Amino acid sequence: MQRRFFLTAVPCLALSDAAWAALPDDQAPPHYTVSAAQLQQAVALRFPLRYPVAGLLNLDLQAPRLRLLPEQNRVNAEMALEAAGPALERRHTGTFDVDFALRYEASDRTLRAYQMRFKHLHVVGLQPAASELLNSYGPTLAAQSLREVVLHRLRPQDLALADVMGMQPGSITVTDKGLVIDFVTKPL
Repeated sequence: MQRRFFLTAVPCLALSDAAWAALPDDQAPPHYTVSAAQLQQAVALRFPLRYPVAGLLNLDLQAPRLRLLPEQNRVNAEMALEAAGPALERRHTGTFDVDFALRYEASDRTLRAYQMRFKHLHVVGLQPAASELLNSYGPTLAAQSLREVVLHRLRPQDLALADVMGMQPGSITVTDKGLVIDFVTKPL
């Protein structure tokens, strides 16, 4: 039985160029690593984005700069923005800052942002009343711009060995260098 398992698992391991690692002791689960650069590249594909604010102006968000927050097990996203429209005399620039947790979506093998927390929306040169108005839209803008955004998609070959072993992605841990996805036994 063990020999059959080994003969099945070895070709699957050879198929995958994923960052598989099994720690030396038998109690540690195998895991898959996604680098910070891979995350940055994947999220950049979804931007720039434009959001209208109550018919008064448009906010154009550029691709976020991601920062890993291992101590909170979250990821921070800071985006450059431009604000323009009938309510403003000229085009303004600024920043939009949020952080979020991560979850695995089995239906399409993706890592997604969720549990979004709005930090701040700052537009240079706006009057305080206009800044307050924009900040009141911050949580909604955060939910629309990054809610459930795909940060990484696992390929079938990335999961081949896990499938053979009867495992699936489990917890996601944010580290200084990227994400570590632990594999857990599939429920029966």
